[in-house]
Amino acid sequence: MGTDFIFNRTDVKDIHLCYESENVSCIMVIIPSAVRVLLYVFLGSLSVLTLCGNLLIIISVIYFKQLHTPTNYLILSLAMSDLLVGALVLPFIIAYSVDSCSYLADLICKIRNSFDVSLSTSSILNLSFISIDRYFAVCHPLRYESKINICAAVIMILVCWGVSTLVGTGVIITGLNEGKCDGRCFAFNTPVSSITGCFFAFYLPVVIILSTYLKIFLVAQKQARSIQNSNCQSVKSGASVSKTERKATKTLAIVMGAFLICWTPFFTGVTLNPLINYSIPITVIEIFALLGWSNSVLNPFVYAFFYSWFRVAFRMIISGKIFQGNFANSKLL
Repeated sequence: MGTDFIFNRTDVKDIHLCYESENVSCIMVIIPSAVRVLLYVFLGSLSVLTLCGNLLIIISVIYFKQLHTPTNYLILSLAMSDLLVGALVLPFIIAYSVDSCSYLADLICKIRNSFDVSLSTSSILNLSFISIDRYFAVCHPLRYESKINICAAVIMILVCWGVSTLVGTGVIITGLNEGKCDGRCFAFNTPVSSITGCFFAFYLPVVIILSTYLKIFLVAQKQARSIQNSNCQSVKSGASVSKTERKATKTLAIVMGAFLICWTPFFTGVTLNPLINYSIPITVIEIFALLGWSNSVLNPFVYAFFYSWFRVAFRMIISGKIFQGNFANSKLL
C-alpha cells in the first residue's frame, strides 16, 4: 500500500528506503503486522467469495438451458469480469503488499494496473450493453427479439472484451516509459491521465447508462399507467410479460447502482486529487479502491435475492445435484 504521506514529513530519518546503497531507491512501504494480517484476511476472503459467487453464476448460465437468453449471456460476461478480479487483481494486491521492495514489485504493479483497468473497463462496458438490452426489452418490446438475439449478445460481448483488452495492453505499454518507485501503485499517475482516464473509463459510460435507465423508467411508468387504465384482457395478458421485464430491469438497475456506490468514491478521489494538489491521502484512495473491488462479490447475492431461478440453480450446484444426472432442461421456476 502507498506511503505518499511521508513526502510531507520534514524528518527524513523516518523515511526508509529499499536499497540505501543506490542513488535512487524505492521508498519502503512499512505496514504494521496486525494491519498486514487483517489486510491478508480481508483480501483473501474477498477473493474466495468473489471466485465462488461468480463461478455459481457462470455455471448456472452455461449449464441450464432455461438461462440461455441474451440478457443472461451479458450477465455471464459481467460475472466473468468479476471472477477475474478475484483471480487476478486481488492476488496481485496481496503479492505487492508482501514486499514492496522486491525487484519484481514494479512489474507486479504494472501487471496489476493492466488487469485492474482492463477488468474495470469490461465491467462498465458490460453494464452499458445490459442497459441497451433493457432499453429494447422495455421501450421496444415488439422489436426486442429481432434486435437483441443471441448473435447480437455475442457481438456485444466480443466488443466488450476486445476494447477492454486493448485498454489493458495500453496501460502496460504506457507504463513502460514511467519511472520506477514513485511511491504508489496506480494506473493514473499524472494529472492528465487521471482526469482523461476517469472521464472516458467511468464518467462518460455512466452518464450514458443513467440516461438509458431514466428513459426506461419513464417508459415503464407510462406502460404501468396504461395497464391500470385498461380493462382489456389482451392488455392484461401482455402485462405479465411487461411486469417480468420491469422486474429484470429493476434488478439490473440495482446491480448498476451497487457498481456506482462502490466505484464512484475511487474515481472521484483520483479525479480531484491532482486538482487539489494531492491533498487526499493515498491511504484513503486505496481504501476507496478496496471498496470498488469489493463490488465484484456483490452481484451474485443480488441475483440470488431477486431471481428465484438463480436461487434454484445455485442450490442444485452447491448440493452437487447436477453431477447426479442431466438436469440441463430442468424448469427453474
